[in-house]
Amino acid sequence: MLDYVGLEGDLDEEERLIRDTARRFVDEKVRPDIGDHFEAGTFPTELISEMGELGFYAPNLEGYGLPNVSETAYGLLMQELEACDSGLRSMASVQGALVMYPIHAYGSDEQKERWLPEMGMGEKLGCFGLTEPEHGSNPTAMETRAEQDGDEYVLNGSKTWITNSPIADVALVWARETSAEGSPVRGFLVETDRDGVTTNEIKEKLSLRASITGEISLQDVRIPEENVLPGVSGMKGPLSCLTQARYGIAWGAIGAARDCFEEARAYAGDRDQFGGPIARFQLQQEKLAEMATQITTSQLLAYRLAELKERGDLRPQHVSMAKRNNVRMARDQSRIAREMLGGNGITTDYSPMRHMSNLETVYTYEGTHDIHTLILGEDLTGIAAYQ
Repeated sequence: MLDYVGLEGDLDEEERLIRDTARRFVDEKVRPDIGDHFEAGTFPTELISEMGELGFYAPNLEGYGLPNVSETAYGLLMQELEACDSGLRSMASVQGALVMYPIHAYGSDEQKERWLPEMGMGEKLGCFGLTEPEHGSNPTAMETRAEQDGDEYVLNGSKTWITNSPIADVALVWARETSAEGSPVRGFLVETDRDGVTTNEIKEKLSLRASITGEISLQDVRIPEENVLPGVSGMKGPLSCLTQARYGIAWGAIGAARDCFEEARAYAGDRDQFGGPIARFQLQQEKLAEMATQITTSQLLAYRLAELKERGDLRPQHVSMAKRNNVRMARDQSRIAREMLGGNGITTDYSPMRHMSNLETVYTYEGTHDIHTLILGEDLTGIAAYQ
């Protein structure tokens, strides 16, 4: 696997074990059928519990049966999962970074005890309800409301483009608490089998097809007061979760790009035209050299982020730069890899076009490329262009 400047030579034993375990799991259990799942628009749900047994959900958290591995180890896990398919990494990323993380960081002891052990094992699945039909890049304008009624809250509203929602046991819904002064944004743990909750699946997607995506509709849904995350109020809650998820995406996109590179390199060595392998042509070598360079520079950025995160110096703007750069890189290099495969590259027998399609979603979700550009612009100039 491409590691041109030997970054993996500095991994410790645990980090190597996690990398190798994830790589072996993907190669043996997922990769053989992932093209079929992409074509059918399905996710291999039978693997959810096995991924939990292997510790793939929020392994960088501590307590409640979670292993508290290094941030590099977590990044390597996301990289190996997305080297197979973005849908696989998305499912694990939502479960760990967007649901388990906020429960761990902001939940009550009772909420942590109830959800984290089972979610860590993949026995319960969660989803993250922030995006609304009319509010994507501007979540502060959310319309979903929660009104206190005695010792309960009544929720009304809708969320969309929610990974895992049709199969989730619990939705972490972000809503404005209209019964409190200033209507602050709060996090509400909503079991999906409650009256008034529907989670219809979004079908006919042309990207991220091997992922289950849906909506969350809330019609006078009553939840007890103990289902509210007590440790956070305001946009800090959902935005801090997104920082965790975007960190994983910055690593995951490298996996997709690396898989495209390896597929293209192998194909160039095997494909004979004009009396020999196409890898001997200068045009093909230039493409491989550029792909390797772009992937390597993105790896360097991801490893640096891991160092900053470990010592508590990581800022959301650092993550915006990495998410923006690495996903754009993967998106561009997947297209180059598809070119190298010629007509064969448009089939599900090869991964680059599947990755290329998936990365259109990754380029957009968890903060669009343009929004991350503006976040960096504000950080560099002190002027917010979107306000």
